[in-house]
Amino acid sequence: MATQVKQADDRVLHARTGWMARFVAGGVPISDFIEVTNSIERWEDWCATWSERAAIHEDIGRDALSQGFGKSAGYHLTTAAVCYHFGKFLFCEYPDEMRSAHMKAVECRTLALPHLGPPGERIEIPYEGKHLFANLRRPTGVLRPPVVILIPGMDSTKEEFHNSEQLFLDRCMATLSLDGPGQGEAEYDFPIRPDYEVPCGIVMDWIEARDDLDGKRIGLSGASMGGYYVPRVAARDKRVVAGIANGGAFNVLNNFDPRPQSLKEAYRLRTHSASVAEAREKTAAFNLEGVAQDITCPLFIIGGKEDRITSYKDAERLASEVSGPVTLLLIEGANHVAHNRGHMFKTQAADWMAGHLGVG
Repeated sequence: MATQVKQADDRVLHARTGWMARFVAGGVPISDFIEVTNSIERWEDWCATWSERAAIHEDIGRDALSQGFGKSAGYHLTTAAVCYHFGKFLFCEYPDEMRSAHMKAVECRTLALPHLGPPGERIEIPYEGKHLFANLRRPTGVLRPPVVILIPGMDSTKEEFHNSEQLFLDRCMATLSLDGPGQGEAEYDFPIRPDYEVPCGIVMDWIEARDDLDGKRIGLSGASMGGYYVPRVAARDKRVVAGIANGGAFNVLNNFDPRPQSLKEAYRLRTHSASVAEAREKTAAFNLEGVAQDITCPLFIIGGKEDRITSYKDAERLASEVSGPVTLLLIEGANHVAHNRGHMFKTQAADWMAGHLGVG
């Protein structure tokens, strides 16, 4: 039976036409994306409708778990987590509903972790009197694997990273999917900060203290705001062996005004600002001017030629200013962080990282 397409407001229409590639890349079944977005008329119903779909996957996963079918449970609970996540990710005008869906995403992904292949564990890292939360997964059969820290963007979280994790795990690298300040579980306690080398340095200290991870072989991979954070950390902390920067701004303020209002609201929320204007002022510090030239480790830089959020010219500028080896990949027809052209960079970047971390 064909899905009935309802009349929708502008934000829902934008989601239908612009978000499919990202959702599918993150693990949302394409049929779910089409059915759910076509059933929504008002943005106000976005989170609730996605949460209803997530609950179906959650129920299937919990049922599989109760019957001892761990592999099926891991799959369905991970799908539930990413559906809850995309219900909340830009639902900033309704913080209580947003947080409720977010906690369900965390709950489902945490429940899934032991049943994945390879399994994972939830990590709490002390930070400024509280904690940063992360998901650690280690490749099977490797005693002390190198580690790739996966860094979210402004509206992303660690629950969106299952498929990205798998790319590195399949190449014998461990993954640590991190919610940094202002991101995911940490967004309620801490605002985002431009000097991401501070929290990331604490995370790298934690990696070095583990005897089942190789703290001498640490890579970073980040997209969107994470694509700004990767070069920032690489410039300031020389423990970074190699970094992948996808769709990051060189100077975030230069790209602030043209961004959709929904993203500006995300900046307001995650900078802990009272207004978008205040968030804009705080954004001025997110700038690689005078920083990029200090990057000496290898960097893989990705820019989408059709990116309407961050210009690919930022990728070109970053590549021209770093002091270390650069691989610059500009992708024709690619949107923000190139979700719609994943075949053009995902395995290639993972192979590149494997080579630089000594597992290629």
